[in-house]
Amino acid sequence: MKYKFLAGFLTLLSVGSLNAQEQEKPETSVYLKGNALFIPIGVINVGLEHQLSKRYTLQGDLLISPWKSFAGHEMQYYSVSVEGRYYFDEAFKHWYLGANLGFSAFNVQKWNYWKEGIFVNDNNEEFSKSNLHQKGISILVGVTAGYQFKLSENWNMDIYATAGSSQDFYKGYDRTTGERYDGASGTNKSGEIVPYRGGVMLSYKFK
Repeated sequence: MKYKFLAGFLTLLSVGSLNAQEQEKPETSVYLKGNALFIPIGVINVGLEHQLSKRYTLQGDLLISPWKSFAGHEMQYYSVSVEGRYYFDEAFKHWYLGANLGFSAFNVQKWNYWKEGIFVNDNNEEFSKSNLHQKGISILVGVTAGYQFKLSENWNMDIYATAGSSQDFYKGYDRTTGERYDGASGTNKSGEIVPYRGGVMLSYKFK
């Protein structure tokens, strides 16, 4: 059911975007954006949002978290995404909904492995959870809700969050030995509905 809802929302948004482009003369406004929440921890999240019509925009963004170790945890995460947005008022103004498609590569330690504990794999081998990390890729499809407003003539603020389906393909490793801890010979697969994007984007209109 959850996948049918996401697929239906994405289809409606894409059809509406195509119709809007056919019916309305496209504008040329473009905003360069940076996520202010991530700057203090050294994570880069930048994007471009381009106006397609009166209410539709297309955004592409990039996130780079280069930390091999951050507070004792692996936090290497690289992602790209593309998003179609529909504004209820007009482009770059007030409330909007978006359909997001993303791809990521990661080498991270999941939050539930941060504390001490014992992990037992299918072969009954025991490992210290705090020494374990996961390396792989994700395909992400989700829905974004946000609010954008003007700060000055060329500056906007964009507050948003995205949640949806994350399909993950990864392998688990023990940091101390470099060997697999999960007892699998191939790639692990998992899927869940999670929040996976969000922040406060400062946006500069340069076109």
